[in-house]
Parts: sequence; C-alpha cells; structure tokens
Amino acid sequence: MRAFGLNTWIWNNGWKTGLLLAGFPFLLLLISFAFGLLVVAEEAHSFRAGLHDAARIIPAVLPAVLAVTAIWFAIAWFWNQRILDLLSGAHPVTRKEEPRLWNMVETLCISRGLGMPRLAVIEQPARNAFASGLSRQTGAVTVTRGLLEALDDRELAAVLAHELTHIRNGDARLAVVAAVFAGVVSLPGELLVRTGRAFGNGGYSFGSGRSSSRSSSKDDNKGGGAAILLVLLALAIMLLTWALALALRFALSRNREFLADAGAVELTQDPDALITALRKVATRAELPRLPSQIQAMLLESPGETMGRRWLATHPPLEERIAALVRYAGGRDPGPVSVLEPAAPAEAPQPVAPPPPGSPWWRQG
Repeated sequence: MRAFGLNTWIWNNGWKTGLLLAGFPFLLLLISFAFGLLVVAEEAHSFRAGLHDAARIIPAVLPAVLAVTAIWFAIAWFWNQRILDLLSGAHPVTRKEEPRLWNMVETLCISRGLGMPRLAVIEQPARNAFASGLSRQTGAVTVTRGLLEALDDRELAAVLAHELTHIRNGDARLAVVAAVFAGVVSLPGELLVRTGRAFGNGGYSFGSGRSSSRSSSKDDNKGGGAAILLVLLALAIMLLTWALALALRFALSRNREFLADAGAVELTQDPDALITALRKVATRAELPRLPSQIQAMLLESPGETMGRRWLATHPPLEERIAALVRYAGGRDPGPVSVLEPAAPAEAPQPVAPPPPGSPWWRQG
C-alpha cells in the first residue's frame, strides 16, 4: 500500500514487520531439513531417497533445534540488560544526578500513560542513544554525554520520544528474537567450517565405512556420489538460511527505525526537531568498541554497511529525513557542522494529544 501520510506510513511499516518475522520459522524448517540431509547422507542409496529420508526425519530434528533456540532465548531474557551495561559502559542515573534528562522523559511518559523507564548515561562525547528492555516494565533509555550536551531541549525530546517508541513497540524484544533466530541459523555454518577443517586433515571421508572390494565398487561409487551431493545440498541450504537470516534481521531493524521516527513525531508533534537532532547525531555518532548487537540498537550507526545496503541495521540518514519531510511535513535544514554548539535551551512545549487511530492513542 502506498503511504500518503504519517498514519499510512506507520501502517505500512507495521505489516512489513509481520512479514519479516514470519520468515524466521521458515528458516528453522530449512535448517532442520539441512541437518536431516547430513544425518541420512552416509547411508543414502540415491540422491532422491536421501531427500525423502531427510524430509521424514524433520519432526525428529526440529525439537532439538527448538530446544537450542529456547535456551538461547532464556539467556538473552535474563541477562540482556546486564550484558548491555557491561559492554556499553552505561551507568544508571537518578533525577538528582540528571534533572534535565529525567524531567524530560517523565513529561513524555506522563503525556502518554507510559511507565518511567530506567535511565542511564554513557560518559562519551559521541552523540547517540538506544532503548533496551524486553518489556515496557523493564524498559531502559541510555544516552551519551555528548548527546545531552549537543542537543537543545526540543531536539533531545524528539530523540527521547524515538527511544520511548522503541520501548512501547517492543523493538528491543523483537531485536532479541531476530538475533537469537539468526544465531541459531548461523551456528551450523560455523560448526561446519570447523568440521570441514577436520575433513581436510583426513579425519573423515565419504564412504569410509563401506567395503573397498572391487565387487561392490559400483554400488559404493553410486552411494558415495549421492552422499556427496546430499552434503553439498545441506551446505548450500545452510549458507542460504544464514544469508536470509541476516537479511531478515537487518531489514527488521531498518523497518523499526522508521516506525520509531514516526512515533517520535506523533509524540512530540515536532518533526523539525527530530530532523535537526538526526543531523547533529550523524556528525559524531561513532561509539567505538561496541559489538554489532549494540550498534544495531543505536539511534544512528554509521559506517556499518561495508558498502552493502542489505547488511545495514539502519536506513540511510537521508532516507529517514526524506520520509519525515514527505509524511510528517518536516523541514530539513541540511547538514550541520561537527563543532556546532547546541542552541539555547527552550522551555518544554505542551505535548498535543495523539490523533485517534495512532499507535499512541488510548481510549478512556
């Protein structure tokens, strides 16, 4: 559906998220089939029979794949926030320590009936922020010291509204789901690479358990050829699922960034502030030594695509700004100087109620 305004833009991104999430269970089935191919390859009498046998044992392989996925989810669920704090160097803050940040987030939360999230600061000059927490009750907003110093009150409110939208939409939970699925799908490929080294060292050869007598050489050659084809197919499926899992994960992340931008505009009714905030953040967004999982959660993560659009966790800055101009009526002032100081602080403006039908609207 073509988007004509903010609401249809939000709706379009919402159903795209559903389609992307539906792809992960399909990839689990594919990886289970690949495992089945490896299991039956050695004893398969023909390529066709191997395909049939591999499909039949999917119900036996799938529970093991789901068990690994469940264990991974449990670790991510209980240790998510501690791991993020440890890797990012963030420390929690109180109202007394950061009154400007605290009061601004509190005002935004009260205006939309949200609970107060945990607030944390990273003591670095970079300009960036991210939201975390696997539920609204455990939500957290983390900002850098450079962001607090560079943005005026309107711009900071727009960034905080963006992060609160991530919490409201459950984007941190979706990110964990995508990361776990992608990790489970890519794990077999990593194991195969290591196992392949053992193969190269003479640790294994197809048909090693078969008789080497000349009387059965024809059957052995036929069976050995089928085994090689089945293993090659399994490898190809694992590589394909690995690539598709990454593509789905990154596409999901890009999609949620657009939704968070839209939610920030609905919350503040100030698209211009979000545009200028993004411009300022982009000039000094780098947070070095952070793993890719946290880079994907940042407000802006420059230099991550390695020249490949499908590997990006964030939409290009110009696309985000163009969408805010087209669908939210924002005005783009253009790039800003890296050393440009923050504008004088302004008093927070009253937040207008959200329009009916928007993600922020609540009856009653």
